[in-house]
Amino acid sequence: MSDSRLHQLSALGQSVWIDFLSREMLQTGELERLMRDDAVVGVTSNPTIFQKAISQGGLYDEQIRASLGQVDDPKEIFWRLAEKDVGDACDVLRPIWDEGQGQDGYVSIEVDPNLAGDLPIQLRLLRRVHAAASSPRLPRMPSSSSANESANF
Repeated sequence: MSDSRLHQLSALGQSVWIDFLSREMLQTGELERLMRDDAVVGVTSNPTIFQKAISQGGLYDEQIRASLGQVDDPKEIFWRLAEKDVGDACDVLRPIWDEGQGQDGYVSIEVDPNLAGDLPIQLRLLRRVHAAASSPRLPRMPSSSSANESANF
């Protein structure tokens, strides 16, 4: 274990998350390195972060081409790319989740701010990402989209 400032912060009980996710980070082992060397125990992302990752290099090209053969909605293509990366990041963070019994080891993704007032659509999108990631460490989703169940998140 390193004696970095982030490890010292972690030892005081602060969970260290990074605010970036990319396929390159996942495929090169950079996320594992950040977990080991910088005490990272979670990841957050959003559409702007994904746009930056997608625009740098060709790691998304094959999936984009495949998606273009199936759908023509840019938001749908984005969610397909994001779902893959979120699921893969969950797999990398699984040991953190197991070790802490679910206290850490999560991946967060923000939804479109235009959906802020539409709980039913947000819940449908959340269920979709949850199902696509198909990770046993994700919290169980409620079965309906009633406003009362939003407290389960």
